[in-house]
Amino acid sequence: MELKRVVVTGLGALTPIGKNISDYWNALATGVSGADFITLFDAEKFRTRFACEVKDFKPEDFIDRKEARRLDRFSQFALVCSEQAIQDAKLDDPSINKDRVGVIWASGIGGINTFQNEMDGFFKGDGTPRFNPFFIPKMISDIAAGHISMKHGYRGPNYCTVSACASSSHALIDASHYIRLGKADVIVCGGSEAAVNEAGMGGFNAMKALSESNDSPKTASRPFDKERNGFVLGEGAGSLVLEEYEHAKARGAKIYAELVGSGATADAHHMTAPHPEGLGVILVLKNALEDAGLQPTDVDYINVHGTSTPLGDIAEITAIQNVFGEHTFDMNISSTKSMTGHLLGAAGAIEAIASVLALENNLVPPTINHSTADENFDERINFTLNKAQERDLNVVVSNTFGFGGHNASVIFKKVSE
Repeated sequence: MELKRVVVTGLGALTPIGKNISDYWNALATGVSGADFITLFDAEKFRTRFACEVKDFKPEDFIDRKEARRLDRFSQFALVCSEQAIQDAKLDDPSINKDRVGVIWASGIGGINTFQNEMDGFFKGDGTPRFNPFFIPKMISDIAAGHISMKHGYRGPNYCTVSACASSSHALIDASHYIRLGKADVIVCGGSEAAVNEAGMGGFNAMKALSESNDSPKTASRPFDKERNGFVLGEGAGSLVLEEYEHAKARGAKIYAELVGSGATADAHHMTAPHPEGLGVILVLKNALEDAGLQPTDVDYINVHGTSTPLGDIAEITAIQNVFGEHTFDMNISSTKSMTGHLLGAAGAIEAIASVLALENNLVPPTINHSTADENFDERINFTLNKAQERDLNVVVSNTFGFGGHNASVIFKKVSE
């Protein structure tokens, strides 16, 4: 069968560096850091006392106060962010059949705030089980997708993808498959995460995954820098509306880019560490290029996973050089996590948005906070250091990888008739 084409017709962002698409892109283009000392709880006794929070977020500004109390913070983010994308795509169009509109929404952890609060209440009490009746519905990761569909009446495919930090990239991939196969016309997809709390910070600190550069939070996320020492935890959400190309054209929708290919693989190596030779990443990049019908030399820019961890950055670049060879030195590479921090299950969505906006604006956002070259990386690699670079872009790759060895790559291209 002939596969349908998939395009992006709506975007929404709720991030540590911007609470809408315009602000998010402006911050990316100018190299703004979203890291600062934690305000959501008292982190004085934690080894890491900073994160990339969504600043000044008040759910009651967007959601009925009573309804907001029934939602974990990650679901609040999901409703607000998806609303932006839905409005951007003008999905209130009466010609759209809501039976063929789906929601695939990701979260790596889900309602960790709710879980912590309920456990706090139980253990600080007298042992009598007094739990909020909304405890489970607020906590479960799939509930955000359900709330989005209920709010807008979308009756198509509806579920949550969970693959740690690759979660929202897998949501995009699944959504594109439904549309390519003709099983849906439109899918609202993306991801949200809200793990900046005692449990989230304490857990990642215990793993020694986080930077502990408390003397300089804004420069702590420094992918590819010799002094990098862990990622910076972030929170927020990103949403993309994917739509079948002819369906979008027929209703006169704005088309940002085409999702032309994707890949999904496993490292099959270690619970948290990447494969040192990047074998799973090599395979996912090759699969994505094959799916898109592209050659390595067609790619102009890779928005890499680039978490700022000593092992992860090396493994990813090793894999890229294996796949792209000499063309590695002709591409731009950058990690926008240097600005946003690591949004875990929402990372793939906000980085896919960064990739789409880079295509639209012919501008590669930078990898900020770089000061010391790492001899592990070939000096010919263009990491787009510290300042955005103008470039005619036609094909962009977005990489995300998750604990458990989950790898996902998504390829976007400027739309041609």
